[in-house]
Amino acid sequence: MLEHYKTIYEGGEGELVEKKSRFIATVRPVETEEEALAFIEEMKKKYWDARHNCYVYSVGMNREATRCSDDGEPSGTAGRPMLDVLLGAGIYNAAIVVTRYFGGVLLGTGGLVRAYSGAVQAGLAASTVIEKHHGISLQVTTDYTGIGKIQYIAGERSLPILDSEYTDKVVLKLLVPDDQVEEVKKAITEGTNGRAGLEKDAELYFAKVNGEVKTFEK
Repeated sequence: MLEHYKTIYEGGEGELVEKKSRFIATVRPVETEEEALAFIEEMKKKYWDARHNCYVYSVGMNREATRCSDDGEPSGTAGRPMLDVLLGAGIYNAAIVVTRYFGGVLLGTGGLVRAYSGAVQAGLAASTVIEKHHGISLQVTTDYTGIGKIQYIAGERSLPILDSEYTDKVVLKLLVPDDQVEEVKKAITEGTNGRAGLEKDAELYFAKVNGEVKTFEK
């Protein structure tokens, strides 16, 4: 399990032109190798008239499925440079297809490497990249006299309240990063004189997306 990792929240499309050849990079988040392969086929159908549709994908927290293809370009001039950019950016669970419309001018080995690398960088720049962090949903059960203190602790540490339930007692679910769990438990226990019940509700990942905290299963 990774404590934190970068991934694509929303894919994008970047383009560059090198000596009249067009390089179009399409980026998409993927959770499985099957999704990656389906996306590659989708791009090949969309850009059926292009000279090349080179690709790279990396799936899994240990990069279990990581592949790249030159799709007819000279060996090592497209897929591997694309993979180097993806790995260098530290991004997981993503697939990228770079489509080339040949402009009639040969670019040479160095020119192709720069063009495919640059296209991937442009595609990533046009995408929404987020960093997910691992944490837990901490369920806090308290009486009404303890709610103010718990809300203060949550606010002081910028811990989002994922859910709340008010009946004869109060049940709050706090989003707590892994590295703050013990500290938060201690603060709540001391702040409520041990009257609050604490229970791990679920493990999850969370990330800030456009300034808003969102949670994910993985």
